[in-house]
Amino acid sequence: MTEVRPFRIEIAESALDDLRERLRRARWPDEETPSDWSQGVPLAYLQSVCAHWAHQYDWRAREARINAFPQFISEVDGLDVHFLHVRSRHDDALPIVITHGWPGSIVEFLKVIRPLTDPTAHGGTPNEAFHVVCPSLPGYGFSGKPTSPGWGVDRIATAWDVLMVRLGYSRYVAQGGDWGSAVTTAIGAQNRGQCIGIHVNMPNARATKESLANPTPREQVALKGAQHYQEWDSGYSKQQSTRPQTLGYGLVDSPVGQAAWILEKFWAWTDCNGHPENAIARDDLLDNVMMYWLTASGASSARLYWESFGKAFGGASDAPVRLPTGCSIFPKEIVPTPRSWAEKRYHNIVYWNELDRGGHFAAFEQPKLFVDELRRCFASMR
Repeated sequence: MTEVRPFRIEIAESALDDLRERLRRARWPDEETPSDWSQGVPLAYLQSVCAHWAHQYDWRAREARINAFPQFISEVDGLDVHFLHVRSRHDDALPIVITHGWPGSIVEFLKVIRPLTDPTAHGGTPNEAFHVVCPSLPGYGFSGKPTSPGWGVDRIATAWDVLMVRLGYSRYVAQGGDWGSAVTTAIGAQNRGQCIGIHVNMPNARATKESLANPTPREQVALKGAQHYQEWDSGYSKQQSTRPQTLGYGLVDSPVGQAAWILEKFWAWTDCNGHPENAIARDDLLDNVMMYWLTASGASSARLYWESFGKAFGGASDAPVRLPTGCSIFPKEIVPTPRSWAEKRYHNIVYWNELDRGGHFAAFEQPKLFVDELRRCFASMR
């Protein structure tokens, strides 16, 4: 099927009533023993967030905010793909597909879509305009949930190329962070003929032998980040890449559990000075959590790790990218990749910038900087 069907988010009131009831009846653990986040999300903070979620958070207003952007569903390779598709009023705008990761969603991009599609209203010029496509990954948000194995990074990359051509874009660029970076890198490596360049804010590149033996000061920063991740921050990944189904029962049944599982990463991976809401507003964080809760996608989203871990970030799918590539390195990225590593994977880096603020969720945290980076990166590819 090649049909592109209009879509709107219309959550039943009964689902919202059920959420509020589950939040009201939450069974809480005892308080953490240290007075910080070192054991995970602090009890007092999560209770405050969940009280706000149950009593002040206005989903209908948030739903309307998302529905203000044109949304569609189209079946690609047997799976329904949900996506935002916002065309610029500038006919010669450059089409771009922007892909989120875990624990993100299309919500990450709501503040950058209008500046990208209508640059003249947001400090830019007509020749910086984009037609923007933001798909939800398979098993995430309102996209379909795979019912058999096989939906890894490479298959998603191929599906995105099919989708962009279906939308009438025989020439486009791609962007992504987290799993979106892996998908975008795979689009570049596959080089099926339509994508003319890519931009990533988390390059998929491993440490070089030279850097492990004799690291430069810049490489030492990246190695320290990688060591911290392995020792203190990667438990979620091990669980999702080995037993996503077991984890999913708790996430799909408990909104408190789903929120904690996600919010901890917004503390760990944002440039937030110790508190996630220093980087992203509480209601915006809850919008993102709702993309998982309302669609019961705790297990299906985790399966992307089971499908792809060890491939997208090295290993069998560690294919070189020869398309023009831009990289924006935000300082609080999990591992702020140095150019010396990136050049081993991306053979045609035409844009490189290391910023002074921002973290893993670049568009969500620093929308203006993110837009500026895309404008600069793709200026030479139009």
